[in-house]
Amino acid sequence: MAKLQPIGRRTFLRGVGGASLALPFLDAMAVAATTAPVPIRMVCAGLNFGFVPQLFFPEDTGRNYKLSERLEPLEKLREDFTVFSGLDHGTEAQGGHGGVHAYLSGVLSRNSKGMPEANISIDQKAAQLVGTQTRYPSLQLASGNDPNNMISWSASGVSLPPVTQVETIYNLLFQKVDPRMRNTTQARLAARTSILDLVKTDAEYLKRKVGQRDRDKLERYFTSVREVEKRLTQASQWLDRPKPTIDYQLPAGADDQDFVDRVPLYYDLLTLALQTDSTRVITLALADIGANYGGFKISRGYHQLTHHGKVPEYITELSIIEQFHMTQLARFLEQLKEVQEPNGKTLLDNSMVLFGSGMGNASSHSNKNLPLILAGGGFRHGEHKSYFKDEAKKKATPAGNLFVSMLQRFGLETDRFGLATTTLTGLEVQG
Repeated sequence: MAKLQPIGRRTFLRGVGGASLALPFLDAMAVAATTAPVPIRMVCAGLNFGFVPQLFFPEDTGRNYKLSERLEPLEKLREDFTVFSGLDHGTEAQGGHGGVHAYLSGVLSRNSKGMPEANISIDQKAAQLVGTQTRYPSLQLASGNDPNNMISWSASGVSLPPVTQVETIYNLLFQKVDPRMRNTTQARLAARTSILDLVKTDAEYLKRKVGQRDRDKLERYFTSVREVEKRLTQASQWLDRPKPTIDYQLPAGADDQDFVDRVPLYYDLLTLALQTDSTRVITLALADIGANYGGFKISRGYHQLTHHGKVPEYITELSIIEQFHMTQLARFLEQLKEVQEPNGKTLLDNSMVLFGSGMGNASSHSNKNLPLILAGGGFRHGEHKSYFKDEAKKKATPAGNLFVSMLQRFGLETDRFGLATTTLTGLEVQG
């Protein structure tokens, strides 16, 4: 029997004069659908206050390490993730809470001047490869508004504001567009594009009239304008494409839920966004819970607890919050593992999930030895890997090396990211 030649689902019969006729669905199209490559996704979740180091990092390294108290919720998934120690961003990202925003970039905003892509974060570097393949090249989400936990940064050195309301996230992904609003929306997008064209013209003229320092500022401005243009073009291209239909509803008053009940909803929407290929790149900033403790049995504020000064009672209450976040991570990874993909692998196999913080030890305001976990993505997992170059002096390896490895796995042909110029040794992709 002759082998079927795959035919794309958008194939047309073309005739003279430009006329075309869409083909019916053929068996060969089914072959194309099942043999099409399944994309790799990237999720980066960040907790702004990190973890108590002695409760997070395992004592032993290698495959037979004993899970630390903080990693115990991940017991069933230990072959699906790697926990790292000895990775941080060095002196370039020190500054306590002011250094947390460098979590996914390795570069403080104030130190980004003169760098080709400023302090771009790994998610935005990956989103450049995605382009218009998905409705959203990336999504930036957060559980609250915390200026110290802005972890997604553009190539022009601008922090990307996250969406914090779960109902808004749901609507962005799945709410059907009213056909009556289509023309209005299209006109609004066109108007914004026209405004950008006018502003660019004025800025180009101004650029010829100012000094070098101001020209550098204008160049960053141009980069921001180009990024906005891309987003407007993308929104226009996807305007006529229907959003996915899913069997999932948010609970009534979702955004009024306590923190404990709201965080799982973010993870549910992350799973659905990846599963429907609405986006392939997502960041989730888990911010300070403030006074909204929900079901937590704690008597002090989260921030206050992180400055525990080794007081046992403070650490006990802080552990309740930290363990909650690890339990929710485990739940999310298990959800991804339950979804089967066309290539015979799971959604977790095809999704890199980075979980950690730009804060190493909140009690001492240290950004060293970051608590980092990488799950899924087709990497060979199941170990605690230490990357201290000098155990006695606790000299760490650049965390940016891990980001280079992740970007390569995502499909970028690069050997550098930010200040990192190589991959992370010992991190292997499964055969």
